Amino acid sequence: MRIIGIDPGLGRVGYGIIEIQNEKKKFLDCGVIETDKNKKEEDRLYEIFNDLNTLINQWKPDIAAVEKFFFYKSSTTISVVQARGVIMMVLASKNIQVSEYAPSQVKLTIAGSGKASKKEVIEAVMFNLNLNYAPKPDDSADALAIALTKLNEAGIN
Repeated sequence: MRIIGIDPGLGRVGYGIIEIQNEKKKFLDCGVIETDKNKKEEDRLYEIFNDLNTLINQWKPDIAAVEKFFFYKSSTTISVVQARGVIMMVLASKNIQVSEYAPSQVKLTIAGSGKASKKEVIEAVMFNLNLNYAPKPDDSADALAIALTKLNEAGIN
């Protein structure tokens, strides 16, 4: 079974891909879909659409875990929600089951505290996936943490 974790954003969409073999987690890939801030918003959303489709076609995940978005007073709120909508649409078009997790739930599950720092989350991801290095950029580490949250929920520790 393969899972893709996704940390939505308009400027950067973090992704992390983990495979389960014989009830063991295996890190496969992580990174970001980065869009050009000088392009029009609709072009950036289309870029996310295309790049996520490419990733899914390449890695063929069975399930997905996506960070839930909570409304904050920010000038980027609408853009992030739109990007998340594109992500959810792509996953639905591929018939990939999606689970959603709040940031505090991810932190609690992965690092033991809903208020864990970014550093604590990254260290927990490294420990859980037996990595000798921190996934970069941070958006990809967040995406791996989101995927690990789903696996934990499924009883795969």
